[in-house]
This record gives sequence, C-alpha cells and structure tokens, in this order.
Amino acid sequence: MATDPERLPQVLVLGPKQGLGRAFSAGFHFIKPWESTMPLDLFLAAHAAAVRAVISTALVAVDAPLIRALPSLGFVFTTSVGVDHIDLVECARRGIAVANAGTIFSRDVADYAVGLLVDVLLHVSASYRYVLRGLWPVAGDFPPRCKLGGKRVGIVGLGSIGSEIAKRLEAFGCSISYFSRNKKPLFPYTYFPTVRDLAAESDVLVIACALTEETHHIIDKDIMLALGKDGIIINVGRGPLVNEAELVKHLIQGKIGGAGLDVFEHEPAVPEELFRMDNVVLSSHQAVLTIESTNDLVELAMANLEAFFSNRPLLTPVHGTT
Repeated sequence: MATDPERLPQVLVLGPKQGLGRAFSAGFHFIKPWESTMPLDLFLAAHAAAVRAVISTALVAVDAPLIRALPSLGFVFTTSVGVDHIDLVECARRGIAVANAGTIFSRDVADYAVGLLVDVLLHVSASYRYVLRGLWPVAGDFPPRCKLGGKRVGIVGLGSIGSEIAKRLEAFGCSISYFSRNKKPLFPYTYFPTVRDLAAESDVLVIACALTEETHHIIDKDIMLALGKDGIIINVGRGPLVNEAELVKHLIQGKIGGAGLDVFEHEPAVPEELFRMDNVVLSSHQAVLTIESTNDLVELAMANLEAFFSNRPLLTPVHGTT
C-alpha cells in the first residue's frame, strides 16, 4: 500500500533543485517550491504549519522571519559548509538543530583552489585566449609565466579545506604558512598571529576561512599592500571575505599580481573590470560542484534527516545551536 505523503515528515527544500526527489521511499515528503506556480510567500504560508525540517543552499537566507514563519520547524540542513546564511541565534533560541555539509567538499575545493593558482601563475586560460584570438602567429610567443614550485603560500583558515590545500601545495614544493583563530600544533606549518604578518611573508594568499562578522573584509587594503605588487590572491571561501572594490582597484593599478576567484561579494554579479585582465581567473562559485560530491551530499542530507527524526545524534552538527 502506498504511503500518504501528507503522513510523512514534511521537509521544505529551499534554493535550486537539489536532486532530492526520492523522499517517499526514504520516508520523507519533500516540499519543493519550484514545482508550484504559487508565489513563494503564498506557497510557504500554505505549508508552514507542516514543515518539520528545511534543506537550504547557501543562496537562500534561513533568517529570523523565515524561521518564525515555520512554527513546527525543528531542523535545518544546509548543503554548504558555511552557515553565514543561517540565523544561528534564532535557531538556538527556538531549539532548532542545524547541520551542514561537513567535510564533504573539502578535497574538491582544495583541488579547485590549486587549479586556480596554477592557472593564474602559469597563464593557462590567458594563453588559451591568446591562441583563440589568433595572436600566436602574429605577435609571437605568449609572455613568460611564473612557476608554482617554491612559492611562499599563506593560507587564511587552516580548517578541513585549508589543510587539504596545504597538503597539495606541499607536493609542489611550496612553503606553507597560515593564519587561524588558534595555532594548530598538529600541523608542521608556520603560524602567523595576524593576516597582515602572513601576507607580508607570502607570495600567495589562499582564502579558505568561514565568513563571520569578524572575517568580513578580512582581506582589505592593508593586507593587499602587505602582499605586494607580485602577490596573488586565491579566494575559495566566501566573496565578502575580500573587499572586492579594493581588490579591483589594486589589480587595475598593478599593486597586486593577480587573483583566482571562485566567489564574489555580490553574486552572481562580477565586476566587469576583471573580465579584461589576463592575470585574473574567474569561476562561478563551483569549487564544490563535482558529480561525486553532489551524490555524497544527497546521502549526507538523508542521513542527517533520518538521525533527526529518529532522535539520534546528527552526523554533521553545527555547534552553538542545540
């Protein structure tokens, strides 16, 4: 006998379609706004009383108004590692449990960060465009590029992603230093107590920390000046970690050497000044998006839902809520 969807735990999915359509067989009913023609506010109002859990991407704010509109909400799962889009204070006040993607994406993001750095230094994309424009036979060889081996790389945020980046860059012969909230004695890298000190002793800054009130614009004008005119910035964290207006200005004025950016301050808007720069590599916030990690994420979301509704410990809890 088929299960009545209305009798199953109701899970609201917010953001782009996540491929979580197997709810019935898993014992849940996923409520998906994109399948309705109703305006979102009316759709949410129609389902608000029944919603017990929310699955959200980083593109949708799970803020206090949304949380208050869902009186039966007890659990939020975000498909991202970062939780800056979730009002954790309101969740804690309501006793709402929160879980995130954990370390699902760490290796993929680390691979992507290294790929951006290789591209910026070795001019892979720029050389490709040079060939496409027919400049090789006309203007001769593309200008010499910089090597990666031996570069001093400073990592801002030595968490699960930052440590994977460090591991990969060690294999290239880079020297690794880092800034983090606390010194990490288990890692053999040089610790700097401030980002400015780290920047002053680095050829490359890789940004891989969480976005919080404290880290907003952690990479500002002073950090860029400390990094210097040959320095490279790689950002695979969140766009607002970098003062984007200052970054654009420093790139235009030649006060830093280049950038590899997967995230931006006002996504999906990207400063058009960056489009014409051969020392800049841009991508559309896709460092986490591999087929394998997406499949793993679906399984992790399901496992966290099952844990929550069975009163078992969450697999990837966000501490500071319940």
